[in-house]
Amino acid sequence: MSLWVDKHRPTSLSKLDYHTEQAEHLKNMVQKGDFPHLLVHGPPGAGKKTRIMAIIRELYGSGVERLRMEPMQFETPSKKKLEIMTISSNYHIEVNPSDVGIYDRVVIMDLVKTTAQTHQIDINGQREFKVVLLTNVDQLTKDAQHALRRTMEKYVSTCRLILCANSTSRVLPAIRSRCLAIRVPAPTIPEIKSILQLVAKKEGLNLPDGLAENVAKASERNLRRALLMLEACKVEQYPFTNDQKITEPDWKVFLCKTATMMVTEQTPRKLLDIRGRLYELLTHAIPCDLIFKGLLQECIKNCDLPLKSEIVAAAAEFEHRMHHGSKPIFHLEAFVARFMAVYKKFMDASMNDF
Repeated sequence: MSLWVDKHRPTSLSKLDYHTEQAEHLKNMVQKGDFPHLLVHGPPGAGKKTRIMAIIRELYGSGVERLRMEPMQFETPSKKKLEIMTISSNYHIEVNPSDVGIYDRVVIMDLVKTTAQTHQIDINGQREFKVVLLTNVDQLTKDAQHALRRTMEKYVSTCRLILCANSTSRVLPAIRSRCLAIRVPAPTIPEIKSILQLVAKKEGLNLPDGLAENVAKASERNLRRALLMLEACKVEQYPFTNDQKITEPDWKVFLCKTATMMVTEQTPRKLLDIRGRLYELLTHAIPCDLIFKGLLQECIKNCDLPLKSEIVAAAAEFEHRMHHGSKPIFHLEAFVARFMAVYKKFMDASMNDF
């Protein structure tokens, strides 16, 4: 039994529920035949992956839905063996190169080269190129992005790249200039609300307007999160009520408690406890960007205006360093220590004033 977010995912461009004008433009682009490299970007839960899969299906037909998961082996120049999981069909392959960390350059060069050099036995009615889908492109190292730029030019005749990113700010201008950029904005609250009503109707459920509105707002315009929240509400209580409690994800509750610990006590012992909690979040695959954002949002709720600007500046500094380093835990812990020091100094000064 699949989750609603997968079960009710649109499979073609004509079935998309929002940004329909953009879907029409994408359909025309595919039909014209001159298909460029694409850079699809937008916030998490906006529907980037759904649109990409719909584009690939429009290119090749229903054959792309016969997916297989396969591990691929790579070897670094120092003879180190790497393994990365890929999802592929006969016409495309999807991979997240950032899974292998600093060795992402090796994965990109070998994967695109291998894909571009293989051809289909039955080419009747098929495109003359294959598609390589690279996710989280904004997380790639600079070396990997330079390698990607060269590879895009070399194998353009037999291979098309679709790059998926949350933000283009960390994608090299050289890559952006070689792709057609497609921005997928987050759906609005009314759009999420109507999709929730549609999914509930397909499931044979009666969803009150008040609950749909509350779920849409709690999701922060993340459609995937909204559908998961609605399904969680259904598991906890049905029939639905307008004022039904919406359960927050466990990681979010855990993060809020961690932020509360930072505010209540500023000691080396508490910092050690918080380090353990940060490790817990990272080992459960919570993205470090999300941890930073969550900690900052919770912490500044307890700060006065002069302190807020200092804390935000510290968060920006350590987040920037984190993206240039290799161990997120160092920078997360450094931010926590800086916050504790600044907050304790501010509270001591406030007490002295009285």
